[in-house]
Amino acid sequence: MRRTARRTARRAAHVLTGTALTVIATAGFAAPAQGAGTGTDAGSLEVYPSTAVPGGQVSVNTAACGDGGAATGDAGAVGAGRFPLAPSAHEGEAIGQFRVPPSAQPGTYEIVAECAAGGRRVTGDLVVVLASDRQPVHPRGSVKTGVGGALGPDPVQTAAGVAALAVAAAGGTWLLHRRARGDGI
Repeated sequence: MRRTARRTARRAAHVLTGTALTVIATAGFAAPAQGAGTGTDAGSLEVYPSTAVPGGQVSVNTAACGDGGAATGDAGAVGAGRFPLAPSAHEGEAIGQFRVPPSAQPGTYEIVAECAAGGRRVTGDLVVVLASDRQPVHPRGSVKTGVGGALGPDPVQTAAGVAALAVAAAGGTWLLHRRARGDGI
């Protein structure tokens, strides 16, 4: 029961974090009133993050649909299918999210959004990679030092090595014992 509650809380946190990051990322790009300066190009689809790993969450936003405009997104090229874009708190922007399928292959994919009113189409690119800086790759297997297995799995050679070590240990002990008794060496 606890595990399910944790998963639900974690999933909700991921969705909220993705939405918050989208809002923060687009805050600096919001178009000023009456187009008086630089801002988000009204004819583009912003993809965040623009580089994702299979299984990763992706947010998209556009100002192409105008105030209160909704849109339908299509990430079919990467295998994620269709998703809704809803009007956001930022004036004139529609925001949506989708998850990159775990089976997605590395490459660049075109993501499309079509405005509900007017049918305007905008596109953006998503790059899928197998590993990212945020998700470290954990090593697998043994360390290749060149020492392990130098003699091979031959039991005769292993026994000879163990016997040589035992003779050396016994000889060293005998010499130390003679020295301690004062017999000299």
